[in-house]
Formats: sequence, structure tokens, C-alpha cells
Amino acid sequence: MAESVDFELPADGPGAGPAPDFPLAAEPPTIGEAGQPPATPVAPAGKRPRHWLWQRLVDFGLLMRLDRPIGIWLLLWPTLWALWSASGGHPQPRLLVIFLAGTVLMRSAGCVINDLFDRDIDPHVRRTRSRPLAARRVTPAEALALFAVLVGAAFLLVLQLNALCLRLSLVGAALTVSYPLLKRWFPIPQLYLGLSFGWAVPMAYAAELGVVPRVGWVLMLAAVVWAGVYDTFYAMADRPDDLRIGIKSSAITFGDMDLMMVGAMQVMVLAALLFTGRLLGLGAPYFWALAAGAVCFAWQQWLARSRDAAGCLRAFHNNNYFGLVILAGVIIEYAARR
Repeated sequence: MAESVDFELPADGPGAGPAPDFPLAAEPPTIGEAGQPPATPVAPAGKRPRHWLWQRLVDFGLLMRLDRPIGIWLLLWPTLWALWSASGGHPQPRLLVIFLAGTVLMRSAGCVINDLFDRDIDPHVRRTRSRPLAARRVTPAEALALFAVLVGAAFLLVLQLNALCLRLSLVGAALTVSYPLLKRWFPIPQLYLGLSFGWAVPMAYAAELGVVPRVGWVLMLAAVVWAGVYDTFYAMADRPDDLRIGIKSSAITFGDMDLMMVGAMQVMVLAALLFTGRLLGLGAPYFWALAAGAVCFAWQQWLARSRDAAGCLRAFHNNNYFGLVILAGVIIEYAARR
């Protein structure tokens, strides 16, 4: 018999509806016969039980998704595109360190606040039910404290930059915090997530140049729509659970036109990157990279053709190569000019 979680979802909120058709978190142990407490679990022979502090650190790391760095890479690629193009191929080492650390901190903070808002929903989704907040291994207060530490550390990094970057960072923080709420009612939250991810592009231009030129906003547009591409593939893998619990996603909104709509967004990304190259006066290495990126997009369509969860997740992960290919084109282009 399927086990159930030890709490209930709100009767009228997201997640209300039919019970999940798969086992959830284990129920608390019950009292044994004759009122005797259950036996204390014994660690396997030769394996020491983890120290409580180490277990807490592991749970916090899982809450920040440090075990799944794909999100860090997908956030980092457009940031590096912007830093390299804004600096003419010579980004300041100090800015590289600041934006790399800021990317890790803000992606981690975004994961924490997302799981905090979704703590009563994630137990009802196969892929997320073992997350620390969903499994009740981390309390909401602990998660909120961790979020505050991460955002505070990111803010200290921004203080090393100019005033324009500071103002832009406040908008980025607001986007990060508001995304988990928006996906309750906005039909295509993937594009809002893209706005949150792509906001690092104008910040990088502001850090390098003190202003955000037109090309910076065009490159941000490419980053925003690209996030819509890969996060739609991600949402396609979760579509059955999202339909059941009432969460909005582009995969649900697009319906059976999902692959066609993703293809349209892929064309928009390539067009925005093409326009970026023209504005920057880039040459053959960059445009060959765009051609390789188009091949990546075509391969993603093939991987997701059956709309099965495994294929959609492979298409999602393939976007890491797209980001790398575009960055390689930018680096090679500027290196060839020396």
C-alpha cells in the first residue's frame, strides 16, 4: 500500500485534488506491540552514522542544488557572453571572480526560495519529493536563514561594483524572489525565469562599461528566450505532475504544439544572437559557433520528439553545450583579432 506524507495540502490551494498515484515520504514510525517503542535503526556494519553537523551541511547543499550544477552553468553562460563581448575579449579578472561567485550564490538563493514556497507541493511530484524541505529534513526557518545569508553574500559582492550595477542588482533580486509566486498563475513562467536568469547580462555590461548599450539588451533578450527554451523542455518532463497539482508551465500552455513553440523560440534565440554579432562587428568564428548552436537546437528537438520525460531532460541538459559553443565562438573571435 502506498505510504503518505505526514501533512496535508491546503484544500483550495495548488496541489489540492486527487491523491498522488506513487509513494510519498515515509510515515513516522508507530508504537510497537504492547506499547513498546520501535527498535532504533542500526547503521550497516562497517558504516558509521553521519555526524549531525555533516548531515545538516549535506541537506543545505542539496537545498541549494549544489549536487546539480547544470543550473549554475546555464546561468553562467550568458553572463560570460556579456563579459567577453563588453570588454572586447579582455574581461577584468576581478569582474570574472565577482560574477562567477555571484552566479553560484544567486542560483543557490533562487533554489532555496523556490523550494520554500513549494514545500507543500514538491512532496507530490516524483522528481522533487526527496528535496530537503519537501522531506522535512530542513525547516522553513532554516531555509529562510540560508536564503538571507546567500543574498547577503551576493549583495557584498555587488557593493564592489558601480552604482548602476547596484541598482540593477536590486531588480534582479526582486525577480528571483517573485518567480516562485508567479508560476502559480502566469501561464508561461519559464519566460519570467528567463528574465531573472538573463538579468546578469545588463549587469555585466554595466560593470565593464558603466552603461548598458543596445547590444546588451539584445543579448539579454537572447538569454531570456533561451531560458524559455530549456526550461520548457524541463517542464515537459514534469507536465503530468504539474497538471495534477495545478502549477502553470509553458509545457501545459503550449499543449500539443510544445515542440513547435520551442522551435520558434530557438529561432528567436539564434536571430537575437545573430543581431548581437552584427552589432558587435563579429566575424566568421562567431557565426560558425552560431551554426553549431543551431545543430544543438536541432538535436534537442530530436531528443524530445517522443515527449517522454527522459528525452526531454536530455534535451534540457544539451543546452549546456549550446551555451559553451556560443562562448567559444566569442572567445575565438576576439582571440583571432590579437
